[in-house]
Amino acid sequence: MLKIAFHPIYKHSLPQGHRFPMEKYELLPQQLLHEGTCDSTNFFEPEKPNDKHILAVHDPEYFYDLLNITLNQRAARKIGFPLNEVLVEREIIIVDGTIKASEFALQHGIAMNIAGGTHHAFTNRGEAFCMLNDQAIAARYLQKKGLAKKILIVDLDVHQGNGTAQIFQKDTSVFTFSMHGKSNYPFKKEQSDLDIALDNNADDTTYLNLLKHTLPKLIAEQQPDFIYYLCGVDVIKTDKLGKLGLTIEGCKARDQFVLEQCKRNKIPVMCSMGGGYSPDIKTIVNAHSNTFRLAQDIFF
Repeated sequence: MLKIAFHPIYKHSLPQGHRFPMEKYELLPQQLLHEGTCDSTNFFEPEKPNDKHILAVHDPEYFYDLLNITLNQRAARKIGFPLNEVLVEREIIIVDGTIKASEFALQHGIAMNIAGGTHHAFTNRGEAFCMLNDQAIAARYLQKKGLAKKILIVDLDVHQGNGTAQIFQKDTSVFTFSMHGKSNYPFKKEQSDLDIALDNNADDTTYLNLLKHTLPKLIAEQQPDFIYYLCGVDVIKTDKLGKLGLTIEGCKARDQFVLEQCKRNKIPVMCSMGGGYSPDIKTIVNAHSNTFRLAQDIFF
């Protein structure tokens, strides 16, 4: 059965006019239930994980500054949300969603988190709507529990996974692969184990050809026993914060290819949703929904 992490805290109130589409976290599960892709048994509600799992990745001083809302103004501004206790609790619960979904993926082949993909969170700081790096924390959790040795992170959000790259920069047990817009945020890129930077307006054919040329070779070379997939839908042409040219169909074909590779190679995969900032919320929800539809079709 496809297990999906969701908690009502995922939809967090933001000031009117804020550019982050927080409502997608409420609309996405509603859409999946409405269309029959999922029923209530697919969803589980994450809680707060033990701090030690977060501290295996993040600097204690940074983490406790977050918890106590004592980050300096400049550091708080970089995160891009008004900081408060509920927002931080939300981030911590998202982390637990990714940890528990990772365990479900080991049982069922795949599991998802309605939120997550907070790949701009570094060891000691947050940026761009990311405070704690959910997939990095979960990857370290699996390794410490002896549930996975070699992990591949496939980050196909339109923005480079700079925080993830920094966290694992000297760690050969986690291979970081980021395929992103060349001239997009972050403007100072970190070095992933493999970076593919795409020109503005790269279309479906260009994108999919590169992915199909790269991912099977990566899997064959690295032989991971677990994959984290960050499936941001900000690669779509209509996205306000992306500069690529994919159609919704191209984005769906991307997800299909990645998930089929995981299934074919019998590698468990955990999916965090990542970004999506198209002006029409229906576009975002439909693009994200495709990932869940494909998970059901390919794995169950």
